[in-house]
Amino acid sequence: MIKLGFVYVLAGLMFAAFAVFSATDRANRKRWGNALFWGLVAVSFLAGDRLGDLGNGVLVLGLALIAGFGFLGRGQPIATSPAERVSLAERFGNRLFLPALMLPLVVAIGVLLLKPVQIAGVPLMDLKQATLISLALAVIVAVALALVLLRQPWTSPLQEGRRLADTIGWAALLPQFLAALGVVFALAGVGKAIGLLTTTYLPVDTRLAAVSVYCIGMAAFTMLMGNAFAAFPVLTGGIALPILVGHFGGNPAVIGSLGMLSGFCGTLMTPLAANFNLVPSALLELPDRYAVIKAQIPTALLMLIVNVVLMYVLAFRQ
Repeated sequence: MIKLGFVYVLAGLMFAAFAVFSATDRANRKRWGNALFWGLVAVSFLAGDRLGDLGNGVLVLGLALIAGFGFLGRGQPIATSPAERVSLAERFGNRLFLPALMLPLVVAIGVLLLKPVQIAGVPLMDLKQATLISLALAVIVAVALALVLLRQPWTSPLQEGRRLADTIGWAALLPQFLAALGVVFALAGVGKAIGLLTTTYLPVDTRLAAVSVYCIGMAAFTMLMGNAFAAFPVLTGGIALPILVGHFGGNPAVIGSLGMLSGFCGTLMTPLAANFNLVPSALLELPDRYAVIKAQIPTALLMLIVNVVLMYVLAFRQ
């Protein structure tokens, strides 16, 4: 059976390659910082389950110290030049999209056709992780097709991946950290504390006020944590379930979906959602690193107001 460990090993080997290539990149003054950073990430994927809580905690502190003290730099991967890329684009035309199109195709094949397959009564892949495993298989197929189609060295995908990883830097790991932070907050009882503070100091005795507090709170807490998925269990457990569902009798499905959408409004307005808001600015080399956020704020505020109205109207129908 193909299990989730296959995906972790694949990701770990990729980051290990980034570390090796970074260490040999003499054009990068901070190559050893990059090598150590991506090496630690590789260790977390390859052996994180064997390190234990203390070992993983030390590893995360190491990553934070390397990034926080500015030991990361941008390397100069051995890859195609801009002129070579233009030449390849003119030569292959729309065929360049074939590897990218293989991703959804292989994922669909994996989920719809391979997921039900059994060998000697044992499923071919872990049924609970079929989508993620199919995505990993799709990446392998797409990379292999790109190498055959473009006739590039086998190291080209890893070098280009390292270039992208160096451009994004530590922010590439931010979604993982923030998702873990949401679980920690939920287990620590932060949701109950927020619910107590809300009912004590905020006017939630009316339905409109309670809806507004929940939606705005989801956006605000997402801005602080950088991830709506991290804010959702905290605010939903502290406000939505006891007040909107328990007290006012709201529909939990409607409240939950619109609550998440309110959180996504906060995602559009925070630099902590670096993978959405800072990474595009870095990749496009915009002079203002906050340009994406500034462009999204009007839309986010308008959508937040719309979410409040929709929840008030739709979640309490008898």
